[in-house]
Amino acid sequence: MQPFTLVLVRHGHVEGIHPERFRGRIDLPLTPLGRRQATATADFIASHWPAAAIYASPLSRCVDTATAIGKAQDKIIHPLPELLDINYGTWQGREREEVKAAEPELFKAWMEQPQLTVIDGAETLQDVQARLARALYIMRKAHPDGTVIAVGHDSTNRVFLTLALDLPLSRYWHLQQDPCAINILRFGADGCRVVSVNQTSHLTGIAD
Repeated sequence: MQPFTLVLVRHGHVEGIHPERFRGRIDLPLTPLGRRQATATADFIASHWPAAAIYASPLSRCVDTATAIGKAQDKIIHPLPELLDINYGTWQGREREEVKAAEPELFKAWMEQPQLTVIDGAETLQDVQARLARALYIMRKAHPDGTVIAVGHDSTNRVFLTLALDLPLSRYWHLQQDPCAINILRFGADGCRVVSVNQTSHLTGIAD
């Protein structure tokens, strides 16, 4: 039996990355750059990892990235709510600098100890980790010996990688996820092996 392989992808570029905004559940479309990134990612994945299934966060930036990947492999997309971005509560939609000025102590805590920080009305990282564990269970149960592509978000992919690497959530900020980055996770009898993290070589030459 082949090991279950997860190709974990971040969606393409959207507004709100620079200057950075707490995007969360806001349904932002891909920018023209993001669409070019999605096409390049789709071509690269199709040439390396034929997929048994493709899952995506239901937000359009992930669905559209996944749709490009699916088109290259003639696969339909399965929206999976467990892959949704973090609910940032009262910080949702606000620029980081605005939050930093308005709530400096809480913002400092989020940047230094995210695993201990509770934002009003928001999910904690522990909440996110629990639903991503459910997402992994759903995908592995449906395709135990296949290759699955999952398109998620910067924040949730970071948390997913803490699960795969058995890292504490305090390492959240240590795991970079660029737009349309690819991560390869392979699950076998001896657990998870992380083959690559934040792979972006396939985007070389794509202009802003």
